[in-house]
Parts: sequence; C-alpha cells; structure tokens
Amino acid sequence: MAGRRAGAGAPLALRVLLVLRALPAAAHPQCLDFRPPFRPPQPLRFCAQYSAFGCCAPEQDAALAHRFGALAARVDAPVWAACAGYALDLLCQECSPYAAHLYDAEDPSTPLRTVPGLCEDYCLDMWQTCRGLFRHLSPDRELWALEENRAKFCRYLSLDDTDYCFPRLLVNENLNLNLGRVVADAKGCLQLCLEEVANGLRNPVAMVHARDGTHRFFVAEQVGLVWAYLADRSRLEKPFLNISRAVLTSPWEGDERGFLGIAFHPDSPRNRKLYVYYSVGVGFHEWIRISEFRVSEDDENAVDHGSERIILEIEEPAANHNGGQLLFGDDGYLYIFTGDGGMAGDPFGKFGNAQNKSALLGKVLRIDVNRNERGPLYRIPPDNPFVGDPAARPEVYALGVRNMWRCSFDRGDPATGAGRGRLFCGDVGQNKFEEVDLVERGRNYGWRAREGFECYDRKLCANASLDDVLPIFAYPHKMGKSVTGGYVYRGCEYPNLNGLYIFGDFMSGRLMSLRENPGTGQWRYSEICMGRGQTCAFPGLINNYYPHIISFAEDEAGELYFMSTGVPSATAARGVIYKVIDPSRRAPPGKCQIHPTQVKVRSRLIRFVPREKFIRTPESTPRPTKAPRRTRPTAAPRTPTPRPVRPTRRPGGRRGGGRRRGRPSTADPTPSNGAVRLVRPAGLSSGRGRVEVFVGGRWGTVCDDAWDTKAAEVVCHQLGFAHAVRAAKRAEFGEGRTLPILLDDVRCAGSERNLLECAHAGVGTHNCGHQEDAGVVCSHEDPYS
Repeated sequence: MAGRRAGAGAPLALRVLLVLRALPAAAHPQCLDFRPPFRPPQPLRFCAQYSAFGCCAPEQDAALAHRFGALAARVDAPVWAACAGYALDLLCQECSPYAAHLYDAEDPSTPLRTVPGLCEDYCLDMWQTCRGLFRHLSPDRELWALEENRAKFCRYLSLDDTDYCFPRLLVNENLNLNLGRVVADAKGCLQLCLEEVANGLRNPVAMVHARDGTHRFFVAEQVGLVWAYLADRSRLEKPFLNISRAVLTSPWEGDERGFLGIAFHPDSPRNRKLYVYYSVGVGFHEWIRISEFRVSEDDENAVDHGSERIILEIEEPAANHNGGQLLFGDDGYLYIFTGDGGMAGDPFGKFGNAQNKSALLGKVLRIDVNRNERGPLYRIPPDNPFVGDPAARPEVYALGVRNMWRCSFDRGDPATGAGRGRLFCGDVGQNKFEEVDLVERGRNYGWRAREGFECYDRKLCANASLDDVLPIFAYPHKMGKSVTGGYVYRGCEYPNLNGLYIFGDFMSGRLMSLRENPGTGQWRYSEICMGRGQTCAFPGLINNYYPHIISFAEDEAGELYFMSTGVPSATAARGVIYKVIDPSRRAPPGKCQIHPTQVKVRSRLIRFVPREKFIRTPESTPRPTKAPRRTRPTAAPRTPTPRPVRPTRRPGGRRGGGRRRGRPSTADPTPSNGAVRLVRPAGLSSGRGRVEVFVGGRWGTVCDDAWDTKAAEVVCHQLGFAHAVRAAKRAEFGEGRTLPILLDDVRCAGSERNLLECAHAGVGTHNCGHQEDAGVVCSHEDPYS
C-alpha cells in the first residue's frame, strides 16, 4: 500500500475491484447523510471508482471535482505533481459507501472529521512528501500543529476501528464481498431494518391509501375506528370513520371478529366512495357485512356516516374464520375474501362451505359496485367463472379457501410491468400447515380436502374431480401457526427488494419472504431477520418489533409496511406500524421524492412521536418474541418479536436479542415439585419475570402455548401475590436457554395449587422453543380497582 510518488497512473481506490459475494460478518455501509449508499443514476466523472455504488450523485461528484481544481491552483506545482493522487483519493472518500465510518459520522451528534480516517502505513508514507497538503484539505488547526510529528500526526488521523481505515477497507473482504446487496446471515436470514410510523393503535388490522395524490394513509382498528394520517405522519384527532357501536368484537385476546377490512374505490377522488368489511351480531346470531360509505362533501378527512349502504351480508355460523380482506383489482371490480365459517375442519354440509359453490363462505368473491347509484347495489362481472352455473353463486371467483388473511395485488415491476395484477393471499391452516396462494379466476385452492401440500380430508382429497391448485409455498406449524399475507415490494426507495414477496406469521412473529425464479417459476424462501450488530444503526431506524403481525400495507408510493401489536386485544393500544427498510442500498437521492397534494384539515393534528428504540445487540440476529395468533387456524394467541402480533393466539415478549441475563427473583435451596420462581432482567421490580418450574430435581421453563391469565394466577398466588396483572409470552423476560423446557400447553382453571395440577402436555413433552418462554406480571394491588 505504498503511496504514489506522482500524479500519473490511477489512484489506489480505482485499482481495487469490489467483489460481490456472501458476507460472513456484518458490515455497515453508510453515507454522510446517515443513510445507505446507492447506485448513481449515471457514471461519475471525477470519483469514477464509485460509479457502481457509493454515496455521491453526479452533483456531489462535480462539487468534489471543483474542490480538486481549486486545490491544484493553491498548491505549488512540484508538490502537486507528487500529491495529486493522494488528494484525489482523500476527496473521493466522501463518495465511499463507508463514508460515515471514514469520517466518524455514524452518529449525527458527533463532530464530523475534515479528513477521512487513514491507515497508519498509508499515512506514514503520505506524510513523507505530502503532509503540507493537509493545510489545504482541512481547516483543523490542531492537525496543522502536529504536522512535524509524524507519529502524533498519523495517530490523530487514525480510526479506532482499523477495519474501516483508508485504504485498507478497499481490500477488506468482509466489508466488500456483499456490498450493495441485502445481507443474509449464516443461516440465510435476510437482514432488514424498520422505521416506526405510528403507535398507540388498538389491533391495527389495515392501512390503506386513497390514490388521490395526498399520500395520506388510513389505519383501521379492530374496534371500528379508522384514523387519517397526513404524509408527515401526523394524525387527525377526529376519526375518519367511527362505526365502533355497530362492530361486533370483544376485549378477548385473539377474537377474530371486528372491523376487518377497508378499500377505497379506484375512482374515489371523484366519487368519494369507500367500502368496509365488519362483523355484526344480535344475540347469538352473527354475520359479516360489506358496506359502502362516502367521504363527506365538507371534509375530505371524514366519512359521511349517514351515507352507509349495505352491499352484502353473509351469515357466520361461528365466531372465527371471518375473512376480512377487500381489494379493488385493475379490472375495477371489488374482491371480497371470506372465511369458511369457523370451527375446525369446515364441518358444514357434506363437503364443507369452502367446496360448496352455492355458499359464499370459504371463497374469493368478485362483484361490480360501479355505477350503483340506481338499480342493484352490485352486479356480477360477466366473466365471473361460474356465471350460468345453477349450482353456484355467481359472485364466486375462486373457492376452496379456509380463511385467507391478507391478500394483495402485485403492482408489477416498475420498469417492465412484469407480474402486474397477480393476486397473492395467505391462507391460514388447520393443524399442520400455513400456505401462500396465487389466486386465479375459477380455481379451487383445495380446502378442506387439502391443507398446504398434504391431504386433510383423505376421502375428499382422493376425488379426481377436485382439480385443486397447490400453494406456491407452505410451511409447518413449527415455523408459525397463523400466516399473515403480505405484498410484493414494488416501491422506489429500496431497489434490492423489488420482486420480493414479504409476509409474516401472527403466532410466531416470523417475517418471511419469497422470490420467484423467472426461468423455472419456482419460489425461493428466505426468512427475514432484524439487522444484527450495527446493521440498523442509522438515525430513526430500529431493529425490533412487536410479534403479533396483524397485517401488511403499501403506501401510495408503493413502500412497504406492516402492523403488529404486543397485546392482541381489540382494546389494547399496543399496536405499532413499521416501515420496512433495506439498510444495504437505497435509490439515488431525489429519485423517489413525493409531492403530496395539499389537504384542508379541519381537525386538530397530533404530531407523531416515535417510541420504539434501536436495541444494541451483539452480532446475533434479534428475533421477535412470540406473538398471539389471530384465530384463523383454530387456536390461541401470543406476543412480540423483537416484537410481532395478531388477534388470536399468543401475546409475546417485548424484544428479542441483546437482553441482559436475568436473575431468579426467589431462591429456595430445597424446592419441592411444582415450585416456581421468576427470573427477570436486572433493573425490573419483583413480581414480574420468566416463569421457571421445579420438577423432578431440576428447574425448567414453561412454553407459552395456551398460556393465559388463569395460569398466571396460579403462579402469582403460589408466590404470594394477590393478583395476576397479565400473562407474558414470547420470552418477554428473556430466554432460559440453559434450562430444559418442562411444561407446554398448560391449561389452568386458576384455583390449582401449582402448574403441575393444571392440564399440560406432560413433563418434558413440548413442541416449542425458548423464544416462547412464558412469564407473568404479578401485583399485590388490584390493577383494575
């Protein structure tokens, strides 16, 4: 790495090839604006070595070239002849994909270096002939004062992290082998980051936009309220829509009833129409309702509540499997996604609702709500597949679905349009598998004959006339028990994600992705993890989320979001909306600018204040703690992944990764069978922690499957507390990895003396991991008094 003696020849940086392969250790490319690097829209003329990937757009490159020219005019010709190459190298480090590291600028609160951090051998060599150059490169007088002391001079210019010093970082394999690509860890888990967008929501089930150029987004809560947010993320104090009195739901964790879907008409800027999907009931009689509303003529941030027209109602024989998605396709028709009616195994009729073409449950429906001001409220599209079939409802577009929870149309590749109009759905499984389907006109998706790729009803599965379509992907319940369908990313800001279908699981809090091989049509699966180490250490980004993943969304520009909660109850304001961020590469500055149309606001605005924090972790990938599941499969709920959520099965722990080692809150030298103790991270008060139980001479943990407040009462009473505040899930108080899992599927009445007296799967029998370790929060005071 000897310095050049003359300006002739290419600068050192130009002669280093950046090879793109798999990265064994986590790197953290970052520009001086504290954001990821990008591919310039056109080759750079001055800092040409960063034309493929870096931190300079042509405008910045031109500014550096101007500085180089001004420098040449100030420096004596003989000195310049020997030092021009050094000057070029140093100036162009502002364009390096690791510029923030070179200039100590990872943290916006720290002062910026005026010269990039140099490796010692390079600095010592440069000092010999070109130390006078620094008076023209830097205004730092402290540096000038060290000019004659080579050791102190180069120590001043060094970096604490020598991996990032110039020019060593150019040949550092760990930093360059996967530069500009989404980083995968050793297990192939794609490392992404998040940005908090909204918080304090009660089971946010949907986020939509009105396609009107305002870049507002509208968030629906399960209780029946819809909130309007402006492009700057401030929320209007007055709800956009409030039908909470009509909506049937409850505070129970995992209740699948409620306000479930919303869609604006494609021509809503003109006709002001939107459609909602919600549960209603009288006594023991329940049904789902699809209604049309209009936005108020006086306030575009409020619905005219008197404008409701009921478009369609369908009786629900049970309280679960309610479907809930509404979408408009490019064809202008309204797609409605219903569940199979509930209970387990679709027991309705000879073959179940899903296989019965004369039933509207267990289907994808398609109707025409255009020009419905007079005449019927909806019409049947003439190309619906079963029009003319006397044994079928003409609304049916596809059949054989169990409980599709969250579907989306692909916007198509931004450049070629490839993939546009494909309809992706997550269909919640029964006992073994969750699946993702590509929904097409007239096709049968197999339920209840098939669950995932396997037969469920073997007799029906063997029927040659079934002609069902297999999913593009299915996963077993050891990975998750309630799929939440997502979107194919087609936004502008993160080019590496283009074409990646991102979805999740409500129960496990797992984020997942599929990418199609265009040549074979096969889909490759990759799990998504929160960035490890410093991967997400950008201002405003976080690396954790609540585990109950309820829904996904696109904004008007096509950027991707998901909604999750820490407590899957329709009345718990623990829901958060997260934007998905690729920390490895962004679009060039200026390419993705939006110019929202002005909106007249009549309500008071509530400014958005982020609450979530970046969690500093070791190089291991933070995982979500467990999440409650939406009872779509027939089961119960959980809690967050670095935090995920859903309405029915598990509430989970708050954050994954980086937790301090807990300590037992009680110590008993001679415990008896069934004794319990609470282990909690340092700093937490007593009465809360991970539950550990003593059985057969050893301590072990309890899995949070079926874990609820009744089980928490048993533990709290056993420890001398009068009240159980809540049951904690998803390893909220840390994972007891050094201990065996002793109990699973614990079901208590609340009066038992210890957990061994409750129903459970058997000591040592479990189907879970430590990421599902159960906990409790106990109190001597009644939390509800």
